[in-house]
Amino acid sequence: MTVAVAEERDAVGWGSYVDGHPNATVYHRWAWRHVLSEAFAHRPHFLIARRGANVVGILPLVQVRSLLFGHSLSSLPFCPYAGPLADDAVAAAALDDTAQALAEDLRVDHLEYRGFGAAGEGSRGWPVQDLYVTFRKTLSPDHEANLAAIPRKQRAMVRKGIKAGLSADGGDLDTFFELFADNVHRHGTPAHGRRFFALLLEAFGDDAGVLIVRDPHGAPVSGVLSLYFRDEVLPMYAGDTVRARDLAANDF
Repeated sequence: MTVAVAEERDAVGWGSYVDGHPNATVYHRWAWRHVLSEAFAHRPHFLIARRGANVVGILPLVQVRSLLFGHSLSSLPFCPYAGPLADDAVAAAALDDTAQALAEDLRVDHLEYRGFGAAGEGSRGWPVQDLYVTFRKTLSPDHEANLAAIPRKQRAMVRKGIKAGLSADGGDLDTFFELFADNVHRHGTPAHGRRFFALLLEAFGDDAGVLIVRDPHGAPVSGVLSLYFRDEVLPMYAGDTVRARDLAANDF
């Protein structure tokens, strides 16, 4: 078995492995290698494990140097989860060993896996922080059934938006970014640059999209940028105007 830092020529093999692995997520996609390096100048170290010519495991890692958060090697920054994928425990251990050796060579402050489960697939007794929760909801093809599944008070907010005459459409990046930047600035948080979102939309193509909610006059009041993977929709970033709350635009 060999474990190496993946290069551009490995993109197809990486993508095929992600497509076929049952535990893969949109955050294991090869596109993140380009997006995070181009948008933030973070250095990617995507590890790929092989037995002969066959890919048997992957681990997307990105090196981050930050005055605020320190020097880290993470899978994956700006993403809720990623971590190693492997065919078996031997491949997972090989990825772990290579990642730890790389972390020592780079002299990072910490090596981090973000993943599902108590400690993430492939980890071996590492310290764990269970600060975050993933929420999943199966959607019905019946719109009324989906509405009925929403708790009563929240359902009333959805109906409020409907009665207010709100509408939704596939919006453009500039409209979304204006909503996003306005929202995070109101909360005192620095906004990601527009280039980050442009790279996301370009790299993920049909697997990414923007939805804009508009008032009865067509003015944008809220928006969300989502990624699509297999049968899931993953809302990544959202923004709104100060009017959104009164119109229940974020519940629409």
